[in-house]
Amino acid sequence: MASQKEARTPVDHVARLSGELRCQIPNEEEEREGGAAPEVATPGSEADGASADGLWKLPVEPAERRPECSRCSRPLKVCLCPFLPVHPLHISTNLYIIQHPAEESKVLRTVPLLAACLPQEKCKVKIGRRFSEERDPELTAVCQKSGTLILYPGAEATNLEEFIIDSPIYPSTIIIIDGTWSQAKDIFYKNSLFRVPKQVQLKTNISSQYVIRMQPTNNCLSTLECAAVALSILEKNNYIQEILLRPLQALCSFQLQHGAQIRLSKEHLLKSGLYPKPMPKNKRKLRKMELLMNSVKI
Repeated sequence: MASQKEARTPVDHVARLSGELRCQIPNEEEEREGGAAPEVATPGSEADGASADGLWKLPVEPAERRPECSRCSRPLKVCLCPFLPVHPLHISTNLYIIQHPAEESKVLRTVPLLAACLPQEKCKVKIGRRFSEERDPELTAVCQKSGTLILYPGAEATNLEEFIIDSPIYPSTIIIIDGTWSQAKDIFYKNSLFRVPKQVQLKTNISSQYVIRMQPTNNCLSTLECAAVALSILEKNNYIQEILLRPLQALCSFQLQHGAQIRLSKEHLLKSGLYPKPMPKNKRKLRKMELLMNSVKI
């Protein structure tokens, strides 16, 4: 999420495969006669048909998933627990992650790594697109508390570091939206609940270390990185940021060693003339691209 969002990612985002195109080639007899070709009996054809019918009746064995680590949610062969703190970090801030459902199924997501570093009662993940008092009274109550912040960049957002200096009530809770930029925007603006807390953003020159996913701009951060920076500010402890970033660094290092490539930001590719796709014809999308090229925040 954020000029700080992963997001759920450093560079963005895992490419979605298009459906396989299937086409049928008409029988030559059908093309010539304009109808179906007559069946021609061949020796053993009935037996072959019966055998084929029998194959459909065989039970289908479901594909087995690789065993996963119960702590970091990674396959056991590539477990990242050696890079997690031995014990969950002690923090006083409550963290709520609002995760778009599409992020839950992504392989290279960072939220499980974040949750594995923090006490279970201090890091809660809420999955969904729409939230209301009826659906989630707990989240509604959290949003209505004066000590709750929501991390989402924009014209109305205040720099987090500046806010905590002037705030009469020190923040006790921070909400972060996990998803692509368009998903995060949809969740933020279509849930009035999330416009109740004070809106804050991160003012940082840190470049994302989540280099295996493309981000819109050079300063956009993954969800884990946003949480790491925000918690280090709220807890007044830079060590927290260092600890939380270790598993992310290990994840990227492993992926790069096994064939992944560094994904430069869309902003960098546009400015350097390396953007591989044609410019969009849609005026709104084209305007966004122009803003990226001119380093204007969108």
